[in-house]
Amino acid sequence: MKDESILIKYIGNTPKLRVIDFLIDNMPFDYSKKEIIEGSGISKTTFFKIWKDFVKYKIVIPTRKYGKTQLFTINRGHILIKQLLSLEFALANEYAEKIAKSVSRMQKQKLSA
Repeated sequence: MKDESILIKYIGNTPKLRVIDFLIDNMPFDYSKKEIIEGSGISKTTFFKIWKDFVKYKIVIPTRKYGKTQLFTINRGHILIKQLLSLEFALANEYAEKIAKSVSRMQKQKLSA
């Protein structure tokens, strides 16, 4: 499994958030249910327990069919997804600033040594 995303580190590692995180990280693309299960790293049983809510609340939307397989993507227009994207962006900026300060401090220490 890949490293935890900023959202998962801050909000928690739940199956619903892992599915959302996978779809946000891969936003330009659409996926089958099987691919979402594999990409998010959750069990098939857990996936089908939570999937109903994703469809019911339109967090995911169907995009196209590939043979008999329906593909889905994250609903960028959904208020929850907009807010999560905003939060992820803010957290990423905060993290980048911490890294930049740390690098700057290390460079100053090398120059003074």
